[in-house]
Amino acid sequence: MEEVIIIGSGCAGWTAAIYLARAKLSPLLVTGSEPGGLLTTTTLVENYPGFPLGIQGTELMEAMRKQAERFGTRVKYLSVVTDFQCDGKIKRVKIDDEWLETKAVVIAVGARPRKLSVPGESELETKGVSYCATCDGALPVFRNQPLVVVGGGDSACEEALYLTRFASVVYLVHRRDVLRASSIMAERVLNEPKIKVIWNSVIEKVLDPKQDRVTAVVLRNVKEETTSLLECRGLFVAIGHVPNTQIFEGKIELDEKKLIKTTEGTRTSVAGVFACGDCVDGVYRQAVTAAGMGCMAAIDAERYLREKSI
Repeated sequence: MEEVIIIGSGCAGWTAAIYLARAKLSPLLVTGSEPGGLLTTTTLVENYPGFPLGIQGTELMEAMRKQAERFGTRVKYLSVVTDFQCDGKIKRVKIDDEWLETKAVVIAVGARPRKLSVPGESELETKGVSYCATCDGALPVFRNQPLVVVGGGDSACEEALYLTRFASVVYLVHRRDVLRASSIMAERVLNEPKIKVIWNSVIEKVLDPKQDRVTAVVLRNVKEETTSLLECRGLFVAIGHVPNTQIFEGKIELDEKKLIKTTEGTRTSVAGVFACGDCVDGVYRQAVTAAGMGCMAAIDAERYLREKSI
């Protein structure tokens, strides 16, 4: 019988593990197939407090892992939660092919960016292709360079506006002829001289994997069915995120975006199950906010176990 199982190994998961381990609860953390979460897909992290010169994403996750293990966190590396039962006081978590019982669960499975799935995109990820402007936009490689943002909602508009601080010009590529963003965000974008909107267009290809960096994108006008080449140094994809919450559907209450609903901090609709990080937060999606929520979930779980005395 476990005291608490943590599902996920991003900032939220490791922070929860640090707090729970220091509380002498000997948590078991399941990393998933991609240990470290989204931060391992970025390079230099400059906006996480405490690192004035920045830190590599993988290095930050490794430091959190060591800190959690130092206090007694046990880790199932590269293991995946394949099923979940939470009907009674005791929860059951299937890790790979093995069922384990636990008194409490902290869910920190994160979310994955929705991708374009076009040639060159995956090959150039972290080499000019990014899914977070606030994470990567200030990197030296993007300064005073033409950059492209894909999308038409509030997130895409926010990314485009943020990038105007660093780019020589920002091209906002949208498949329709009107932005889906709120009127105030759309107005800001359309009135910003450094942003040029390319309407009725989609990206067909990202160049150039042969040069191991982004040099241009191939655009297709969906109305005229013509293609063109747009030179750029970076591509920021802002077409939404997909929470990694599939196995919890029908077992824990989710919202219309498949994010886990929480109340009173990090409590889910099931007593003894807590959620934190990007699988809950569809607004900020930052490393520091995920870590903060991981702390909250750990404290909530510790109090639950103490009060219930299961």
